[in-house]
Amino acid sequence: LTGLEISDPDRPGITMLMRFLLGMDENSVYLSPAPLYHSAPLAWGAGVHEIGGTVVVMERFDEAKFLEYVEQYAATDTQVVPTMFVRLLKLPEEVRARHDLSSLSMCVHAAAPCPVPVKEQMIEWWGPILYEYYAGTEGNGFCFITSEEWLEHKGSVGKAVLGIPHVCDDDGNELPAGEAGLVYFENETTAFEYHGDPEKTAESRHPRHDNWSKLGDIGYLDDDGYLYLTDRSAFMIISGGVNVYPQEIESCFALHPKVFDVAVFGLPDAEMGEYVHAVIQPEAGIDADDALAEELREYAREHIAHYKVPRVIDFRPELPRLPTGKLYKKPLRQEYLDARTER
Repeated sequence: LTGLEISDPDRPGITMLMRFLLGMDENSVYLSPAPLYHSAPLAWGAGVHEIGGTVVVMERFDEAKFLEYVEQYAATDTQVVPTMFVRLLKLPEEVRARHDLSSLSMCVHAAAPCPVPVKEQMIEWWGPILYEYYAGTEGNGFCFITSEEWLEHKGSVGKAVLGIPHVCDDDGNELPAGEAGLVYFENETTAFEYHGDPEKTAESRHPRHDNWSKLGDIGYLDDDGYLYLTDRSAFMIISGGVNVYPQEIESCFALHPKVFDVAVFGLPDAEMGEYVHAVIQPEAGIDADDALAEELREYAREHIAHYKVPRVIDFRPELPRLPTGKLYKKPLRQEYLDARTER
């Protein structure tokens, strides 16, 4: 990986990734489980066409139809987000076993940290064909990891292929391996600008290195240089002076048999600064009542530290997600903030 110059401006990065890291070519059949108006499906669809392959686009993700389409179109490659893995794993065993997935030789995932138990089960089901990358539309850095590497560094999003990663505290001081902080990528030149938003551009830069930039993610590096993400800095909860990462709590609930979807965020608290609030979409046919809330809290106490267990669990028939799988957490949290203001 270290010898691959995907940052060369004369070479299209996405097709370099497809050809040289993932082995895709003109015989590839790429199944896109999300519409093409999102940057990643659009870039991947265009890249597959550029190398001469075939693209099959789902109008929206449906876990059962996804398996059906893999078999129907003999899909060789696909790209998903962790939420889709969870939905696939929750399908009844007879549905999962119904379809021939032998054509599938590569599945790449990104967009959000994947819970370790989820990825373990997917590798057990599909084999070591899962590849993960971490990057932003801004193009300031790129990390990549194979299934084999991941099994040795569980939870990692890989080593840097583009850019040099640095993890720093809020003052810009570099942190040692294993300590979480803001993730920056160093490039030879200034990486990017946000159009018409100089303040956001300035916020993305390191206070002392103009060629170091961040996207707002929190993570840490291990001694071998593998990057691990914990959450977005905007979503971090500070409760009683302790940092709480919603992603860890969401990952805890993700595979619970009565949970279809979950969002966790902090809300203001006079004593603690913020408290942990969870909004859960139960599986179909599950009663959303106080008994379920207590059952889920008890489940959380068995898997995470007590101060991370949600103080409040609300239920909704559906959480706001895009067809791409992205959760609209900020507007959801704002609803609760607005409701508190109106009281």
